[in-house]
Amino acid sequence: MADIHKSVMHLFRYGLVGIATNLLGYFIYLLIAYFGVEPKVLITFLYPIGATIGFFGNRQWAFTHKGSMLKSGFRYFVAHCCGYLINLLILLAFVDRLGYPHQWVQAAAIIAVAGFLFVTFKYFVFPEAVNCGRGSE
Repeated sequence: MADIHKSVMHLFRYGLVGIATNLLGYFIYLLIAYFGVEPKVLITFLYPIGATIGFFGNRQWAFTHKGSMLKSGFRYFVAHCCGYLINLLILLAFVDRLGYPHQWVQAAAIIAVAGFLFVTFKYFVFPEAVNCGRGSE
């Protein structure tokens, strides 16, 4: 039961960090896109900025990770590279191929990538074994 409670707290805190960074990033995305900047160029520029801000919020607050910042930072980078590719593929498929409006597709992509990243952060980037002191990174 304690594991479920801890997972719920991780998810709640992860959600708050994500909502704060993604809402701000999405509004910046919409603002810049309004002036005609191509959506895939925008996510290429904005994604790493949001990811960097999110690293500190997720490491320190959402997952309270105490392991190596360098190792978790590298794994975070790998996770976000995968997240970026998922986001890019969603845009390519639904905007470029199927013709859906990029605003709605990007909003859905944020949610899809967030789900992928939560699981990846919990079990790969900020693993519980390090947090509980059962092993070293």
